[in-house]
Amino acid sequence: MTQPTLIIIDMQRGMLEPAAGDRNNPDAPARIGELLKEWRVAGAPVVHVRHISRSTGSLFAPGQPSAEFQPALLPLPNEHVVEKNVPDAFINSGLERWLHVRDIQSLVIVGVSTNNSVEATARTAGNLGFSTYVVADGCFTFAKSDYNGVLRSADDVHAMALANLHEEYAQVINSREAHDLLMKH
Repeated sequence: MTQPTLIIIDMQRGMLEPAAGDRNNPDAPARIGELLKEWRVAGAPVVHVRHISRSTGSLFAPGQPSAEFQPALLPLPNEHVVEKNVPDAFINSGLERWLHVRDIQSLVIVGVSTNNSVEATARTAGNLGFSTYVVADGCFTFAKSDYNGVLRSADDVHAMALANLHEEYAQVINSREAHDLLMKH
């Protein structure tokens, strides 16, 4: 059985800028860094996903410094990089094929935003039949108004996104459980 693949979503410089908004889980980048180190030590597969916007005015437009990976999480030459321009990392990216060719069946997802790219990617992964795990303390999101115009805190948005995923599309776990999952293989 192959080791689970760590998928790091949109950990780009722009996600840490104040313009991104009020966020939760300030320790998430550190948890992601710890998991990345563990995956590298184990020789397990790692996929780095970055959003490249179609909008020229975006923080994530091609060539913008804010679209680059955060320095602490730079991909190594042997790690796969996926560029996407919609929230779901599986759409028009070749990610599904890359995973299938390597007989990868289990995914551990971390990154940002919990309610956007993380949730979209995890839903598709679950629908495609991958054993999918989302690391709650390895993800973060931003405050957002709901459909009724009520401002929801980043913690509330995060919790609802995780609730949307848990036991339907993925198992929501913490970073310690992700470590344990890696060590089982």
